[in-house]
Amino acid sequence: MAWSWRYEGADGQAVSGPGETFSSQADAESWIGLNWRQLAEAGVSTVILLEGGRGEDRMSLLPATD
Repeated sequence: MAWSWRYEGADGQAVSGPGETFSSQADAESWIGLNWRQLAEAGVSTVILLEGGRGEDRMSLLPATD
């Protein structure tokens, strides 16, 4: 199965982003670790890791608040 990311804005609606696909979860997670700042600057607030189109993991790109 291929791994990919889905991108959402602050309102929870889908936003466009890079259409990268990865052969493993580790590769996808490494890529997001290198690119999350640029995505956040482009308006992405949440990413969802997909395996073959099925959501596996949701992650916020927003800074933690106290």
